[in-house]
Amino acid sequence: MTSWGNNRLDIFVRGMDSSVGHRAWDGTSWSADWDTIGGESLYDPISIAWGPERLDVFIVNYQHELLHKHWSGTWSEWENFGGTWVERPSVVSWGPDRLDVFVIGKDRKLYNKSWDGHVWSGFNSLGGQFLHPVSAVSWGPNRIDIFGTSTTHTIDHKWWDGTKGKWGPSGMDASWDHLGGTFYGQPKAVSWGPNRLDVFAIGTGSALFTRTWKTQWSGSWLSLGGTCYGVPEVISWGPGRMDVFVLSTSHSLAHKWYADGTWGPSEKDFEAMSGTIIRQVTGVCQAPNRIDLFVIGYDSGCSIKTWDEGWKPDVTGYTSLGGICFSNVASKG
Repeated sequence: MTSWGNNRLDIFVRGMDSSVGHRAWDGTSWSADWDTIGGESLYDPISIAWGPERLDVFIVNYQHELLHKHWSGTWSEWENFGGTWVERPSVVSWGPDRLDVFVIGKDRKLYNKSWDGHVWSGFNSLGGQFLHPVSAVSWGPNRIDIFGTSTTHTIDHKWWDGTKGKWGPSGMDASWDHLGGTFYGQPKAVSWGPNRLDVFAIGTGSALFTRTWKTQWSGSWLSLGGTCYGVPEVISWGPGRMDVFVLSTSHSLAHKWYADGTWGPSEKDFEAMSGTIIRQVTGVCQAPNRIDLFVIGYDSGCSIKTWDEGWKPDVTGYTSLGGICFSNVASKG
């Protein structure tokens, strides 16, 4: 899902015929029903907004090619970028009219394709060897940080510094910064301020771990406990605030938060939010102190839960948006 302004949400899913379904919130109500924007998606679709009333959606089709569609008042046709890709794409924007897309090739290396407001680049290899899609985040103009789980199960890191016009740690090659650990799923990174990064991943014992950058990396991975699976969802709605959501092995949603330097409800505990969920949770922040969470239940329908000075409908309940979904709700990243 994507928000391009206060009181605006657009959600995308892979439907039962593999086409991309779409539904929108305008601040008052949801669109009457799901509509299809076509395509044939092998993996979850990915969506992003780089400005008001702008949406970009990316999918990998059954021929393993990367496809792109955008909305700026009306939908474009699907644009085929080609290639041969073996995971869903990841995408980030560090400013208006700028997009960077990351995809994993048959060789498990990471490739980058970028839009500079005028033209798309070709696919450029960034090296590495990755098991899952990467997590890409930007903490300011001309800055991108990428995190991926390597084939040796460590978390690896690479960054773009546009002020120097190059990739770190040593340019556009196979060199990556190794953050260590032993992890089995896709990491999730978030930034709540300039030069601040928090990375989360599920490691040994199915516990959630985190590591922090603030001018330098924290000394080691911190265990936040839990017994989790899937990909953690992390949302920041303001400086010094993070909300983390994971699925427990009982298929229910669990939540913990970081505020003013402290983890709640405690460093090792989670708030139980109940539900029976078959796919990972996806969330978005459309305004300060506002979170919208989307999940897929056993009926393959999409449901929503919202934080707005309290959980709505309540801490254990969800509101159904219907549909028959065969993917997670599309998110940026």
